[in-house]
Amino acid sequence: MSSLMLSGAAALAQTAVGGTVSPFKDTSMLKPPAGVKVAIIEWEDLECPACAHAFPLVHQASDHYKIPLLRHDFLIPGHIWSKDAAVYARYLQDKVSEGLGTEYRREVFASQFKIASKDDLMKFTQAFFAKAGKQMPFVVDPSGALLKEVDADKALGDKLGLNETPTIIVVTPKAWIQVKDTMDLYQAIDQAEAMTKETASAAPVRKTTSKK
Repeated sequence: MSSLMLSGAAALAQTAVGGTVSPFKDTSMLKPPAGVKVAIIEWEDLECPACAHAFPLVHQASDHYKIPLLRHDFLIPGHIWSKDAAVYARYLQDKVSEGLGTEYRREVFASQFKIASKDDLMKFTQAFFAKAGKQMPFVVDPSGALLKEVDADKALGDKLGLNETPTIIVVTPKAWIQVKDTMDLYQAIDQAEAMTKETASAAPVRKTTSKK
């Protein structure tokens, strides 16, 4: 994974494991969902070999720690078929089931070496739908709504200032840890969970006075 060469200041406490913190632009979106103490945020491109390597490791970590994985698409210029693949994944995720969308991404990553063109991707996707017992529509995204979702993810990544995939960040409500090497992901999650416990223990205890 190459380092990001960007400019700007971060809004939250920040650190990194496996390398130097990337100087992101706007980190305001690097927070877990409401009520969640720790989560993983990832931007990926379905045509990216490094993303294919990271995929099982990130999902295993999410399952192991029972923390959310917030996944975003970030299309890399020059990749031939990743945009179409992202739209197909969104169709399955939004119209069929979240699980089948995730399985499609898993199998696309595992089959990258067999997909050299949009035609190859179409054949692969048709076979995936058939194997899942689903009918693939003649036009997957007639309104362009799914592509807008993909573009919105890309815009969020641009706002952050990233220019590589995968970009993996472990977040808490008050801090974030960038994971430069997936082998350090568990370490980052352990650090994040420890930070949330320290924050909770440092919170002042309010005394209540009983009324007579």
